[in-house]
Amino acid sequence: MTAPIIQIRDVSKSYDLSDAAPPALADFSLEVEAGESLAVLGRSGSGKSTLLNLIAGLDRPSRGTVVVGGVAVHELSEAGLAGFRRERIGMVFQFFNLLDDLSVEDNVLLPAQLAGMHRDEARKRATELLARLGVARHARTFPGLLSGGERQRVAVARALMNRPPLLLADEPTGALDSASAADVRELLTSLNAEGQTIVLVTHDTALAESCATRTIELLDGRLHRDVRNAPVAVAR
Repeated sequence: MTAPIIQIRDVSKSYDLSDAAPPALADFSLEVEAGESLAVLGRSGSGKSTLLNLIAGLDRPSRGTVVVGGVAVHELSEAGLAGFRRERIGMVFQFFNLLDDLSVEDNVLLPAQLAGMHRDEARKRATELLARLGVARHARTFPGLLSGGERQRVAVARALMNRPPLLLADEPTGALDSASAADVRELLTSLNAEGQTIVLVTHDTALAESCATRTIELLDGRLHRDVRNAPVAVAR
């Protein structure tokens, strides 16, 4: 039996070492299977972003273990964490985090360059991704000239560049208008239908309902609800 792609065991995370404030996560455990699309809901301060940062190795637990794809993330050095993120994690952010002085294509190529992918292979991969995500015509355009929905599609292409087993999305529709948000929801649904494992943090219940196969809700740093969703229909 294949091990879950994410295994979090008895994790607590405190930012206030004096214990004057409650922990961001408290005695938290979670398993996510490969191929799942997991939506993480909760109010501001519930621990959603902390959970995502722990999975990505951007933060370390105060206590407990975080294993992603068989890698004990909590034990890695800073150099090890950088390599782990390059090879195994794709990240999509609310405000895109694209470099405005680089073209769309060059933004998408960045992860491949950092990973040492051969230039010809990287350009072929970038061209395929931009075409697949419907933004190939903008390859030479600078991100500031694109709509929010187009920029998020570019950000997803960049996140997928190195074929990561796990895609993390932090409020991917939070900065978008309703039409662009619907576009991104359809995109994430399609990616998951093709087998991409996704963990997304969101306040957007429509996003969770439309593209997540499972939804958890955090409350004060603890798991409050964990439900399996009905199968998602993919638009054709």
